[in-house]
Amino acid sequence: MTAILASSADTEILAKMLAEAFQEDALTRWITPDDDRRATILPAFFREHLDISLRYLGVHTNADRDAALLFLPPGAWEETETRAEELATRFTDILGREAEAMATISGLQTVHHPTGRPHYYLAFAGVSPSNQRNGTMTALFENLIARIDSERVAAYLEASSAGGLAMAQRYGFLPVGTAIEIPDGPTLRPMWREPQ
Repeated sequence: MTAILASSADTEILAKMLAEAFQEDALTRWITPDDDRRATILPAFFREHLDISLRYLGVHTNADRDAALLFLPPGAWEETETRAEELATRFTDILGREAEAMATISGLQTVHHPTGRPHYYLAFAGVSPSNQRNGTMTALFENLIARIDSERVAAYLEASSAGGLAMAQRYGFLPVGTAIEIPDGPTLRPMWREPQ
């Protein structure tokens, strides 16, 4: 499978797919516990995240658009942080009463995010529920890792599930710092990978 660089024309289909992929995710359930409300707001939530990554050509997908890997290249996370107030307003418009939960997570992620070394930030990886466990995400992940290694830079992510942690470890990511403990919620595991 060949990874395809997504464009803004892919936003709607990928936002819908990511919403379906993350409907039962522990992190999105913590942000929005109500199943119906979560299903309603997740497409807009992922449109915003896609917009952020697309700004930096940071979305890989496949021909069927049933998988996506969102990332930020070196320097982009720091640049995005300078827009924190604007982004908080946009997410408040989407999330409404759940915006406080999102702000809690974002604040904790910012505190734990490594600084001082150029790195890729792998933000989200999702596969349509009907297409999981067939190697699609592995192919997208391998494509991005090859790019990262060719550029000789590091990579960082926060694993939010056992599956995400296992995939990260399979590709040489190691735990870094302390776990991100979300109050009465899931734990995120910061992971760092040196270029290989």
